[in-house]
Amino acid sequence: MQHILICNDRTGPQSKALARALRAGGAKVTSIPLASLAFDTGAPHGIAIPGFNHLPDAIIVRSIAAGSFEAVTRRLGILHAMEALGVPVWNTAKAIERCVDKSMTSFLLANANIPTPRTFAVEGFDAAREIVERERVPLVIKPLFGAQGRGIKRIESVADLPPREAVADTYYLQHYIERHGPPFHDFRVFVCADRAIALMRRRSTDWISNVNRGASPETATDEDRTELERLAIAAAQAVGADFAGVDLVRDTSGRLFVLEVNSMPAWSGLQSVVKVDISAAIADALLASLGERRLRLVASYR
Repeated sequence: MQHILICNDRTGPQSKALARALRAGGAKVTSIPLASLAFDTGAPHGIAIPGFNHLPDAIIVRSIAAGSFEAVTRRLGILHAMEALGVPVWNTAKAIERCVDKSMTSFLLANANIPTPRTFAVEGFDAAREIVERERVPLVIKPLFGAQGRGIKRIESVADLPPREAVADTYYLQHYIERHGPPFHDFRVFVCADRAIALMRRRSTDWISNVNRGASPETATDEDRTELERLAIAAAQAVGADFAGVDLVRDTSGRLFVLEVNSMPAWSGLQSVVKVDISAAIADALLASLGERRLRLVASYR
C-alpha cells in the first residue's frame, strides 16, 4: 500500500477531500505540517517524520506556513532532501520557490515565450521611480511574496509608489493590462500532470478579481477554453509544477496574458462551478504517476 504524506498547516475541506480521494485509490494517507518534519542525522535517511518509520511513497505540499527566513529555508530544505532521497514531491521545492518569487515566475514565463506583462523587479525607491518615469504607462505593484490579491496597487505616477519600508525595499512592477470593465473578468485554470482539468471565469467590480476579495466564480464558455488551457499548461511546465492554479487575463484587444502561477492553489471557488472532482483528479494523477514509476523501476532491473 502506498503511504502518501500531505503537508499542510491546517486540514481544511480541500485537504480532507484530497485525503479521501487518495484513500479511495488504495493509499494510506497522513497529514501533518511541513514544519513538523526535522533533519536528524541519527534517524533513518536523516529525516524524522512523525508517524513514519520509513520514507513516504510521495508527498503533496498543500501549504507552507509563514515563518522566518530561516524557518522557511529549513522547510524547503526538507523537500529538497526528500527529492534527493528519491521521494516524489508534488510540487517540488524548486517549483514552489519559483512560484513564490513572482519575479522568477515572470522571468521563466517570458523566457518560455509565454505572453505575460512586461515586468521589473528592483531594489530601492530610486530604481522604482526611474521605471515609473521611464515607462509612462499604468503599472501594477505587487508584493514579491504574496497571494490572494493582497498588497496589489495600480501605479499611475511616482506619488503612488509605496515607501520602501512597506515593500521591504523591493519593488515588483508590471505593466497594467487594460481590460474591459467594470465588471472585470479574469480566468483561473487548474493544471495537473500537464492537463488542464478545470477552468473558471472570475467576475468582479474591482480589477483585482480574486474570489477572496469578493469576485464571483463563473463557468467559462467553450470559446474561452482552447487558448486558455494551452497557455496554462505551458505556464505550469515553465515553472516545473506538477499541479498549479494559473491566472490569466484578456486585454481589450482579446489577447491573453498569464499573470501568475500558484504552486499551492486553493480550489473551493473553482470546484463550485465545475463538474470535475478536482481532489480526485489530483489523487488519480499522483497515483498513476507512482504506478508508472514502479513499472519503470521494475523494468530497469530486468
